[in-house]
Amino acid sequence: MMFATLRESGLQWALAECSIANLLREIIQYLKYTCPAHLYATSMSPPAVQQVISAIKVILGEDGSNRGAQKLARIRENSNFFRSELHKMGFEVLGDNDSPVMPIMLYNPAKIPAFSRECLRQNVAVVTVAFPATPLLLARARICISASHTREDLIKGLEVISKVGDLVGIKYFPAEPPKHEQDRKKLE
Repeated sequence: MMFATLRESGLQWALAECSIANLLREIIQYLKYTCPAHLYATSMSPPAVQQVISAIKVILGEDGSNRGAQKLARIRENSNFFRSELHKMGFEVLGDNDSPVMPIMLYNPAKIPAFSRECLRQNVAVVTVAFPATPLLLARARICISASHTREDLIKGLEVISKVGDLVGIKYFPAEPPKHEQDRKKLE
């Protein structure tokens, strides 16, 4: 009697597992046919996925080096330097400290092409974002900083953006005087 009960309960578990497997297959099939992410998007290619995995391993130090930590520190340093200099020049910059993406507010839609084209003419690439991606009067230029930018690259970019900002009229705050001018005033 005991053996028959165990055998029946084992059979019930087997049937339950089979039912669960069938149910899961049905759920997966349903999601494949109805999920918007599956219907309207493409999956990443295997090489792109491998590149992401490799990058995360480097960042976490799983490659046996400290390259990831060095790059994160460098991008943080570059971003904070660039952001503080833009603020000192009188630009309105959105976003968080340490973020390598810096939106510079342009506001006026007519200033978008002038700012973008003049920066490009001076070999500085900026991405402008305007309506309908933003509200009509909240257009911006998006600057992206990299760990591979040198201090010279950043200073050159700041000089160009400052000149173009003066030309287009997008410096909405008073600029801080350069350090050497402040030191000279203290001496007088």
